[in-house]
Amino acid sequence: MRFVVVVDMQRDFVASDGALLVAGAEEMVAPMNAWLASLQPAEVAGVLFTADTHVPEVYALSEEAKQFPPHCEVGTPGWALVVDPNVVDAAIPTYRLEKGVFDMWAEPGLVVERIGTADTTDREAFFNGLQAQGVEHVEVVGVAADYCVRWAVEGLLARGFRVTVPVGLTRGIVRQIDMVALEEWTGRNLAIA
Repeated sequence: MRFVVVVDMQRDFVASDGALLVAGAEEMVAPMNAWLASLQPAEVAGVLFTADTHVPEVYALSEEAKQFPPHCEVGTPGWALVVDPNVVDAAIPTYRLEKGVFDMWAEPGLVVERIGTADTTDREAFFNGLQAQGVEHVEVVGVAADYCVRWAVEGLLARGFRVTVPVGLTRGIVRQIDMVALEEWTGRNLAIA
């Protein structure tokens, strides 16, 4: 069994008029929806969609605001996902994690919410639970390869997961995932497919 993490496939990063467009991300939407629709319940334990989530008055004082313009403000059109969790086979659970920084592991107290329910689980307990169920392999897709995808992968590797990143389903701002892997993860339990 494997698990899938879809990182920040939100309008502000993907749409041509998004606040922080990642070049080439818009071309990934249809292939990613098709890939998600092809996932098989016998092989996939679940799919987690992360969402970069900012509140203007908090973001303005953040380290990220020194590098990037305001984006993915909660409740705005730019915050919305552009891939559809509903294309995932109904037998595969889908989840959402909202985060306020690049690194989905950095903020204390984040929860994973099962989409369509009120069920939430502490982030660390959620991933520990996956391992307890025998999930050892996580596939990571999304944007941006050299920021939020990078930190998602780093955290998964640190927690002992084997990680695969399909090249065709991720894009970076400055560095693409193959360059990130070469520069930062040589010898780690990671495959760029």
